[in-house]
Amino acid sequence: MSSPALSRSAGDGRAAAPVRLVHLGLGNFFRAHQAWYTEHAPDAPEWGIAAFSGRRAELADALNAQDGLYTLVTRAGDGDRFAVVGSVSRAHPAAQHDAWLGYLGSPDVRVVTITVTEAGYVRGADGGLDRDRPEVRADVDALGADFGARVRTTPARLLAGLAARRRADAGPLALVPCDNLPDNGGVAARVVRDLAELVDPGLTAWLDENVTTVTTMVDRITPETTPDDLRTVAEGTGRTDRAPVATEPFSEWVLSGAFPGGRPRWEDAGATFTDDVGPFEERKLWLLNGGHSLLAYAGSARGHATVAEAVGDEPCRAWLEQWWAEASAYLSLPERDVAAYRAALLERFANPRMRHRLDQIAADGSQKLPVRILPVLRRDRSAGRLPEGAIRVLAAWIAHLRGAGAPVKDAHADAVVPLAAGPLRDAVRRTVDVLDPAVAADDELVAAVRGEAERLEYQGREP
Repeated sequence: MSSPALSRSAGDGRAAAPVRLVHLGLGNFFRAHQAWYTEHAPDAPEWGIAAFSGRRAELADALNAQDGLYTLVTRAGDGDRFAVVGSVSRAHPAAQHDAWLGYLGSPDVRVVTITVTEAGYVRGADGGLDRDRPEVRADVDALGADFGARVRTTPARLLAGLAARRRADAGPLALVPCDNLPDNGGVAARVVRDLAELVDPGLTAWLDENVTTVTTMVDRITPETTPDDLRTVAEGTGRTDRAPVATEPFSEWVLSGAFPGGRPRWEDAGATFTDDVGPFEERKLWLLNGGHSLLAYAGSARGHATVAEAVGDEPCRAWLEQWWAEASAYLSLPERDVAAYRAALLERFANPRMRHRLDQIAADGSQKLPVRILPVLRRDRSAGRLPEGAIRVLAAWIAHLRGAGAPVKDAHADAVVPLAAGPLRDAVRRTVDVLDPAVAADDELVAAVRGEAERLEYQGREP
């Protein structure tokens, strides 16, 4: 006999709250993080979320069949804890563009949160909108003809929604990007403004007066859902859940910026509001995310499948500590706080019950390494040092592009994979040039990366 499905009518969660938040990028991290904080805010009954997927409809359909409810499985060392999250009042596939425009044109909606990964902001080398990308050009043409037209990119979806809000005179709105990018609020504001200047320069003045962008730092390790997770939830709760999320006990959210239309009381759920996200952002990007990138490439080249497996391997653990030592030297937070964060990270990484897959983390290295690794690398080179930890990450990424370890999944794979092919003496400089031409012009550094890449490739071929 099958277990009953989650349902609000069956009393599995509170009644759906009125939609006052909209989220773009429906996925596991959003549901373990922003939706979780909203669920635990004391005014949660006033702040329902309408969440939109990036492309695929399956998750939205599964959630709607369960009245937006899902089970959050918190994987602690002493066992699993189960909780039903009810802050998603409605889920939508990306194809429901009219619904997106309708929500953003409503004065009831006050905040838009975003999780679309680093690649979703379609930025060029200068950090602004990549105006030469075919999908960007197509969106410019579509919006130029009709702001209600279907579009493909995140900046265009945001701009279309904001134009709908201007037409409806629906009042001010806060954009809250929650992706792993330095100054993600500034990034979101810039790409939207760049697109507005291409489509309707007159819209920029309205954006300046009515739209704020909030910079955030987000932290909670959240792997992809597996069939085992579905079975675990059914056995542990007696309910069938087609869309559970497994995550770790640790969670952090730091925000800086104005919410002119109000927001949930996220601070009462554990979020931190500050005037400067930068120090927290660097700590997380360099230590957690940079450490993840190291393990994803070097660890998978050594045959490991998960973070826990890799960090349990003595060479990988030593490489991680070496990278952390290099990065920690440039963090502005107190040394005691950094040491405590590193100790907590080791415990989080070593949690064998999380099953955080290295091939998932390895995706989009061409977008991730410039913000996770290069800031530390540049500082050490300016001081005349060759940072072995940073060099190893670059070398492991290049070996990954050449077939070592996890399969390549990158928004720029068509460009970077051919560059990494062929003799390493040429491939290393070509590939690093994609990340930063100035770094690629450093002969001593390129030679060090090449040597480490040769060692990693040889290691990957060992029986």
